[in-house]
Amino acid sequence: MFVRLEERPRRQWLWATPLALMLCMGLALWLQLAEAPLRNRVLASYATLPDQLSLAQPAKLFRLTTAMFLHADWTHLLGNMLFLAIFGVATERILRGWRWSLLWLAAGALANLGAALMAENPRAPIIGASGAVSALIGAYLFLFPRANLGIMLPLGLYVQFVRVPALYLLGLWLMLQIMLTVGEQSAGVAWSAHVFGFASGVTLAWLLRPWVHRRRPNSLPWR
Repeated sequence: MFVRLEERPRRQWLWATPLALMLCMGLALWLQLAEAPLRNRVLASYATLPDQLSLAQPAKLFRLTTAMFLHADWTHLLGNMLFLAIFGVATERILRGWRWSLLWLAAGALANLGAALMAENPRAPIIGASGAVSALIGAYLFLFPRANLGIMLPLGLYVQFVRVPALYLLGLWLMLQIMLTVGEQSAGVAWSAHVFGFASGVTLAWLLRPWVHRRRPNSLPWR
């Protein structure tokens, strides 16, 4: 489990990350309570379907975004929401709400597009926010390359809290995603979305750096 350690002295009202969390969790709860036919129609109408993506049908491209807010089960949802909360808050404090939302939506759509292009089964729907969350991880590593993350290691009856450089920890995570993508160890998971999401997050954070530079001119290493 990753735990973000750095704290910012200036407090600000964050709205984009909580809104994304509420939308994902609220929609998951609504679908859970909905009748099965309605739930299936929603998934069929708003999931990313690789074989239906076409520039000739722009409306179907919108599914690249809507699929981010759908999840297969509670384990899928809660895992994504945990990492969204950790890395979303950290990146939103730097990018602010509207720029964060742009990165979240654009990178998530690009992640789903990449996963769709590499899909072995073009009829298998792609859903979940893991690509967008991976984009936040990439953006976090770009914005805070010297940061430390905490790992809670269970040691028998005790838990040891260890600081690890984010570059090493997230670098190992990225290598694992690449290995799973190349090795085609799908198990129902679009691992390639994680890789495309990470790359999109780094790229978009780099494109947004002029605005970050004006707000924090002395704190970012790439200025």
